[in-house]
Amino acid sequence: MLRLIAAALALSAGMAAAEDIKVGVTPGEHAEIMEQIVPLAAAKGLNIDVVEFSDYVVPNTALADGDLHANSFQHVPFLENQIKDRGFDLVVVAKTITTPMGVYSSKLKSLDELPEGANVAIPNDPTNGGRALLVLADEGVIKVNPDAGLVPTVLDITENPKNLKFRELDAAQLPRALEDADAAVINTNFALAAGISPREDSIAMEKADSPYANVIAVRKGDEEQPWVKTLVEVYHSPEIKEYIETKYEGAVIPAW
Repeated sequence: MLRLIAAALALSAGMAAAEDIKVGVTPGEHAEIMEQIVPLAAAKGLNIDVVEFSDYVVPNTALADGDLHANSFQHVPFLENQIKDRGFDLVVVAKTITTPMGVYSSKLKSLDELPEGANVAIPNDPTNGGRALLVLADEGVIKVNPDAGLVPTVLDITENPKNLKFRELDAAQLPRALEDADAAVINTNFALAAGISPREDSIAMEKADSPYANVIAVRKGDEEQPWVKTLVEVYHSPEIKEYIETKYEGAVIPAW
């Protein structure tokens, strides 16, 4: 009888130790990787409800409002800009992956083929729009004012020899823009979600030394919570690293 009671108490303690959290992600690699993390985390007593968002703004709002415990979808410059503009009290607890931004076209085979006055679609949020312009500047298509740092806008373009016309669209809509635009600069997660291969379909890619590593963010004050340690530990596990390297073949790179 005593053994049965002890076993029951141990089981009860184990059940009490289990924790449920909600983690926000965006479609594509962020959602796919988090789904791989779910069973590994569950084995460590952390039950993750993966909540998918179709844009880049709501996941931080949901986290700040307490509807999420963490999110995993954004790079540091984007988070810093959101904190500055919206006053979110969020902090980074771990790096996750780097997803080089790509330039795509259904009409052209290289950026050299961009015609005079070509339409180029870029994200309409400040950090990803600026990132897209920096990719084009790195390819020699335009020049931007270096004083703008990591967040130049079209107003910071100092040289535009082909008089390109920029269409600023929601990042999730950029794959569809390929039907009309001459080229589009697309975040890897939305490219993958649309069935576009960064390795095979891009006509230019962001350089590997990009400062845009993605991160896990939580509300300030939660950094030392046990579930944070478990989430990061599982994300940084050899199993997840192997999954990323095998699944994405260099289109997505572990950043830890």
